[in-house]
Amino acid sequence: MGALTNARDTVEIINGGRQLLLPVKAKTTIYQGALVALDTDGYAIPGKTAAGLTAAGRAEETVENTGGDGDLVIRVTRGVFVFANTSTAANKVGVAHLLKPCYIQDDQTVTALADGASVAGLVLRADSSSVAVEIGNGLTTPAAAT
Repeated sequence: MGALTNARDTVEIINGGRQLLLPVKAKTTIYQGALVALDTDGYAIPGKTAAGLTAAGRAEETVENTGGDGDLVIRVTRGVFVFANTSTAANKVGVAHLLKPCYIQDDQTVTALADGASVAGLVLRADSSSVAVEIGNGLTTPAAAT
């Protein structure tokens, strides 16, 4: 398609694409409030420690897909959400990580450890028990393989 030569009505996605409907991986349960990631095939899964995932946001409902890939979809919201800080002292997210990436440990926990993990998002606030993570508006690309 070539460049415009006339006016065009360019469609806008409602709410800036903050809410998404994503296809769920086969034989997968995602619980409401979970950190949701996309696997390398583009299917929603609960967050977990793995390289190559893309953080998608927070699950707005519980979905149990007992069927095949994409048989069900899940509503996911992108934004700033508070997840648990890792219990491992050496890998805790702290003030030194503000405005830097943190990584997915599981579907409710983030960590400062990048090895073998994927980016959860940008750290906006951190204390010993919780981390406010910006997902979808900032950094959500997979971590480089180590």
